[in-house]
Amino acid sequence: MRNEILLILSMLVIFSMVLIAYKLFDNAGLIAFTVIATISANIEVLILVDAFGMSMTLGNILFASTFLVTDILSEVSGKKAANKAVNIGIMTSIFFIIISQSWLLYIPNGEDWAAPSIVNIFKTTPRLMLSSLVVYAIVQKFDVFMFHKWWDFTAKKWGDKRKYLWIRNNGSTLLSQLLNTILFNIFAFAGMYNTKTLISIIVSGYVIFIVTSLCDTPFVYLARKIHEGRIATK
Repeated sequence: MRNEILLILSMLVIFSMVLIAYKLFDNAGLIAFTVIATISANIEVLILVDAFGMSMTLGNILFASTFLVTDILSEVSGKKAANKAVNIGIMTSIFFIIISQSWLLYIPNGEDWAAPSIVNIFKTTPRLMLSSLVVYAIVQKFDVFMFHKWWDFTAKKWGDKRKYLWIRNNGSTLLSQLLNTILFNIFAFAGMYNTKTLISIIVSGYVIFIVTSLCDTPFVYLARKIHEGRIATK
């Protein structure tokens, strides 16, 4: 149960970090978190673990947190702010690919002990990062688009733009995460794992995303409460 407990705790801690970043630094905190999560998730995804009876890569919760960020930004600041976070995430991936690959060009000192491990980790980074970059750009733009489509739908149907946040949050994220899980795992891991393992990773990844998508809804509500509190004090 160790991995299962760690995954649950990770989700709670990471989602709480998003709220803390927003509480302390407003939208700038969410942008900073996007940068950290984008880099960290693309390293963490290299780790394959067993949890809940399935094989899965780590990084799913960090990826999920970037959807939490864009949903918060969509809700409190609009589509332009959410797309700005997505664009910064794309730029972060590009810069990190260039920087991390430049490390591999150096000839290490004879006393160096870290270089072999760095090479083992980052020699596979270009494929993962490029896969993530393409999928991230497609899926996050789709998520922002769907969030506002659901918002238009609920506002027209029930005549209230504030209500039914849970519908636009989950309606956009669950669709986006399905697309994300299929595209990323095929692009990143096809040929690296056998078909059975790859399917297991896709299924387990989406199961994790379903859980995280449902669990992030209270955090979006709390972020909106923080936003409305700021407005009330101005």
